Amino acid sequence: THKSFYSISIKVLLGVLVFQRNQLEWRKGKLNPFSGNLKGRISAKLMPMNVIHDADGLPRVMLSEPMGSTAEVLLYGGQVVSWKNDRREELLFMSSKAICKPPKAVRGGIPICFPQFGNFGSLERHGIARNRMWSLDKTPAPLSPATNQSTVDLILRSSEDELKIWSQSFELRLRISLSPGKLTLIPRVRNTDSKSFSFMFALRNYLSISDIRIKKTVDISLLKGYMIHSLCSEVRIEGLETLDYLDNSINRERYTEQADAITFDGEVDRVYLKTPSKIAVIDHEKKRTFVLRKDGMPDAAVWNPWDKKTKAIPDLGDEDYKSMLCVDSAAVESQIVLKPSEEWKGYQEISTVSSSYCSGQLDPRKVLYGYT
Repeated sequence: THKSFYSISIKVLLGVLVFQRNQLEWRKGKLNPFSGNLKGRISAKLMPMNVIHDADGLPRVMLSEPMGSTAEVLLYGGQVVSWKNDRREELLFMSSKAICKPPKAVRGGIPICFPQFGNFGSLERHGIARNRMWSLDKTPAPLSPATNQSTVDLILRSSEDELKIWSQSFELRLRISLSPGKLTLIPRVRNTDSKSFSFMFALRNYLSISDIRIKKTVDISLLKGYMIHSLCSEVRIEGLETLDYLDNSINRERYTEQADAITFDGEVDRVYLKTPSKIAVIDHEKKRTFVLRKDGMPDAAVWNPWDKKTKAIPDLGDEDYKSMLCVDSAAVESQIVLKPSEEWKGYQEISTVSSSYCSGQLDPRKVLYGYT
């Protein structure tokens, strides 16, 4: 009897310990709570999303994660319009004159350019996706493993209105995922037509930056205690040096980048070709670096309209150009070709690093080539 009692007690104790261990692993996102197999693993739990309606009646998806960062996504345009870090700092630029209602495209955030980029074709500028109403995707692809991630899946299907403008039948899906310090967008285009078609694609990233006009003299420490003075731009882009680009401000003339880094003292409207998978945007004043990682989109567009062009853009405030910079993941020069039923998939991840290149706290090449 005593042996039976001890045997049962030990089994109960072991059961409690196993349950507690499993509960801990579940909280860490390691264990499938719905699987009888204790070794079962699942993609970690997803954080909730909320759908609200703004003052104009447009549905807006609110994403959040436990560390405190948030993102807001309009179903109109399938467009991220806000991304804030855990200190509630806005990381994306929105125009002071942005119009968030049809039929005007929303100026700022991350618009979707499809099936045309800019005026590189006969369609309306940047195509048809950014000023159409998207839907929540009820049949999204399975999620890959991730921790503390808040995700929304959107879809845009060609309708009669779109077919009148662009005669190809398609499905455009977009997964937007928020995790600590990171915003990820995964676009997919499927050809639902009976014939092949080609298209361009871009994610136009309006980044919020410090005053792009300012350059400062900074002290840089060298070996043996020596100091040198250097004129450093507040905002610069690393990773596009020596590459060919199309200059949209000069009839798409082709040039080769000669500078060690891209800095700004006037209008820039370029498409850099065959770019690396990682690009760094260093903001000295804000001591912050945006790291852009991408796949399936070989080009990168860079745009700031500067003062004169800004005044000619109705939905952009006269001073807005100072605090914005577009650095886009794009497929422009070599269009993507899909046969019937084929699907293309892209990938973009924007993360932030607390850093300041000019003050010597960060070598952007370490960011670009994998040392962070």
